[in-house]
Amino acid sequence: MPIPIILIHGYSDKGQSFLKWKQLLIATGKYTAADIHICSYRTLTNEVTIKDVAEGFDRALRINTGISADQPFDAIVHSTGMLVLRSWLTVFGRHQRLKHIIALAPASFGSPLAHKGRSWIGSIFKGSRELGPDFLEAGDLVLDGLELGSRFTWDLAHKDLLGEDIFYGPTDKTPYVFTFCGNKQYGGLRGAVVGSPGTDGTVRWSGASLDTRKITLDFTKHKDDENRYRITDWPAHVRANLAMPFIPVDGLNHASILENPSAILVGFVMDALSVTSSSMYNDWIKDTLEKSAETIAGMQDKYQQFLIKAADERGDGINDYNLQLYKMGKGKDPENEHNWEPIKIDVHSYSSDNSYRCFHINLRDLLGDDIENLKLEFMASSGTVLLGYFDYTSEDENILQTTNHTTFTMDLSPLLKDAAVKFFYPFTTTLIEIILNREPLPFKSKNEIAWFL
Repeated sequence: MPIPIILIHGYSDKGQSFLKWKQLLIATGKYTAADIHICSYRTLTNEVTIKDVAEGFDRALRINTGISADQPFDAIVHSTGMLVLRSWLTVFGRHQRLKHIIALAPASFGSPLAHKGRSWIGSIFKGSRELGPDFLEAGDLVLDGLELGSRFTWDLAHKDLLGEDIFYGPTDKTPYVFTFCGNKQYGGLRGAVVGSPGTDGTVRWSGASLDTRKITLDFTKHKDDENRYRITDWPAHVRANLAMPFIPVDGLNHASILENPSAILVGFVMDALSVTSSSMYNDWIKDTLEKSAETIAGMQDKYQQFLIKAADERGDGINDYNLQLYKMGKGKDPENEHNWEPIKIDVHSYSSDNSYRCFHINLRDLLGDDIENLKLEFMASSGTVLLGYFDYTSEDENILQTTNHTTFTMDLSPLLKDAAVKFFYPFTTTLIEIILNREPLPFKSKNEIAWFL
């Protein structure tokens, strides 16, 4: 007997968007209609958050007569449904009940359309026979969580991907996760208007999978301190999310992956639902990547997404800053500033808190062998002449800074040369936390904030 499947959609459409998948699952002969449960939820109300939806899902699950208490189940999610399920896992911790997560075009780290709002998106998709983004039926707080670089997605990643608890491990004690996304955008005028590089029309390829790492750049530590930059990196036998690849599916976009899934995708999903061990999971990944190799090779633009949080040594956010990466080819002098070439970056600042930002980078020109040096420049401003930001400070150092904005530089070239460390991963999201000292000015003499009369 198969275990039940719960379908969690991203559209507030009373489950209509998942009817095609329900029919396909029944057509395999493995499932009956009674085995498949479609969960719908309300998001249009401005006061409802994704966390509220997750708690509502738990309540609905407990009274579902078709799934008994503590019975294992599988989940197939689309778009915002992935955030609902992940939030449910982090709050209620029922890892062992959930066996497989099939993520179809998941908004695991939000969407570049979310901050545009319902009215703008609705005007583009009005009258369309093709499903629009689920943000058409999202309230203000749900849209806030879906915005690129949001505090919600940052905090959620720290709970289920970077925290001490293992939510996606290598055994059947936690769910196996499978991430699929179409490699096409919406067609016609609609695609031209809402189209964004590196997306399926709604979610970014780099923001779909959960194989996330975090880098901490701690400028408060001495430049020779090995902890000045730290990269979280756990082996896959401990944290399986680092082995969960992005699987692109040829010819599909954010809507058609639900409305008209290809036979190849259905085959991938059915094979995934049969995985019951770490060895089977690893075999599935190897086999599916081989079958997807031509599709991946055809995607010439390979993006990586960086979620940035800038804060001072107290943990308070830095709202006014700019970050830039520079590269340099082999054989050039790093001391000559003219040899450094800026890397093109698409930046979005989280509207509710500008200390959180999302950087989108096309790695096409960065993955070759000709890049020998890499550096990061970070300029921060306090907005007042009374305060400034510093890197490592010592009372013995001759610091004469009196300006409230300073540029900090960190050499990241070792990350290019260290075989054990990798900075660039196509189709992934990397979290970067930047820490600076915030001090009254001037630093070495009477400051202008507090003094003795």
